[in-house]
Amino acid sequence: MEQEILKRGGKSDNVAWAFGLGLERLAMVLFDIPDIRLFWSTDKRFTSQYRPCYKDMSFWINDSFTENNLCEIFRGVAGDLMEEVQLIDNFTNKKGMTSHCYRITYRPMEHSLTDKEINELQVD
Repeated sequence: MEQEILKRGGKSDNVAWAFGLGLERLAMVLFDIPDIRLFWSTDKRFTSQYRPCYKDMSFWINDSFTENNLCEIFRGVAGDLMEEVQLIDNFTNKKGMTSHCYRITYRPMEHSLTDKEINELQVD
């Protein structure tokens, strides 16, 4: 810390250190990222490595449907590749049947996904 701060606090004969260990710093260590400023960069060489892959899925639901069960199924198939499941649309037809459309966001921490990888995952 700046010595002036300690002096103003009546601790002029002390020495202190201030540091932080945020998520960005942990990611830097885990993934060998050389500069913390890259996290706020628009440099495509960096940001393109961590692009999400979005897939939309819609289906008819019934009274026993719960969103939590759906998310458990998605997580069971995709594991840590899946970042988020979000309801983006719903539709009820004249017969009273309801359809939900969900957007699934896939984003692994190790590499960018290709559509081919996710398509193979969703087909199984």
